[in-house]
Amino acid sequence: MSKKVVLAYSGGLDTSIIIPWLKENYGYEVIAMVADLGQGEELEPVREKALQSGAAKVYVEDVKREFVTDYIYPLLKSGAVYEGKYLLGTSVARPLIAKRLVAVAEAEGAEAVAHGATGKGNDQVRFELGVKALNPDLKIIAPWREWHIRSRSDAIEYARARGIPVPVTKEQPYSRDRNLWHLSHEGGVLEDPGNAPPDDLYLLTVPPEQAPDEPTFIELEFEQGIPVKLNGEALDPVAMLEKLNELGGQNGIGIVDMVENRLVGMKSRGVYETPGGTILVAAHRELELLTLDRATLHYKDMAAVRYAELVYDGLWFAPLKEALDAFFDATQRTVTGKVRMKLYKGSCTPAGAWSPYSLYLEDLATFEEDEIYDQKDAAGFINLFGLPLKVRAMVNKR
Repeated sequence: MSKKVVLAYSGGLDTSIIIPWLKENYGYEVIAMVADLGQGEELEPVREKALQSGAAKVYVEDVKREFVTDYIYPLLKSGAVYEGKYLLGTSVARPLIAKRLVAVAEAEGAEAVAHGATGKGNDQVRFELGVKALNPDLKIIAPWREWHIRSRSDAIEYARARGIPVPVTKEQPYSRDRNLWHLSHEGGVLEDPGNAPPDDLYLLTVPPEQAPDEPTFIELEFEQGIPVKLNGEALDPVAMLEKLNELGGQNGIGIVDMVENRLVGMKSRGVYETPGGTILVAAHRELELLTLDRATLHYKDMAAVRYAELVYDGLWFAPLKEALDAFFDATQRTVTGKVRMKLYKGSCTPAGAWSPYSLYLEDLATFEEDEIYDQKDAAGFINLFGLPLKVRAMVNKR
């Protein structure tokens, strides 16, 4: 009996040609593992395509709910955004794929796992760190670091020579990654940062100028940092995100075009569509501004930058990331309430927020007469707060 390898399979170009390549070069029995993260219609032909490409068996793992509750929600509570723009849609999915890859390998008695990430990208690190953290005994095969295929065009020719249909053409050679949180686009004309993304690139979101001329208002309700209701209706976590993606996409919300710093040392250009995620992040932030004290909010912002780096770098299972999760959970105890959001032609802005834990006291903040704050107290505060500056100026004057 031949030895087994479990391949993280997507049905895309790279993983489509890896199945015959593993058989030809390693003599393995190839088992394809597909993680259903909310790719939608992309998954319909994936099982049959894997079998036609030579896979001995195909696992299609429905992990959508786990993805939202155990991966997206911790990310949401952290407020992490990589380099101020990227909502980590691909990064946050990779550790879950690695987890399922290991589980299938163990169930099948496989000696190895494989992935289709290139030797230039971040995903090779994310997949492999996940596998190492969960089962260090598994052998890891990364064909892009071994084979003689050097370009997307080479890969297309390799597939065609073996009768494998691929979802890209030389005319539209975009590399895409889709899940419930986002859709990414790389390659093709996007490799030149001077090129604007073409309007036909987008699949989840209409270009903002094509969005409706009237705004859409929605109301989100959170409990301890987790969204639980949309417009007064309690929704399952997956259904919630699907509906927000629909509403955000209709209004041109969540398009990000950026040149980012990859972990491996180079810059890359990507275009991301994150309609529902953009709404959630903005609404969650608005509620935090209402319910968190200044010191906690500001320290949380600093920690979120490090958390974003950990997630981006594939360190989901690292001790520091787990420790930060505990910190973020503690900050979310009072992040409960409602936020109204206005969606309009690509913008997502708050239109009101309420919380039983609100730290905003109208009687204290008012510009009208109040009975709480004695404005005379401010003089003493400023004198003490500014004392170091005053002392320094006195010394300099001497």
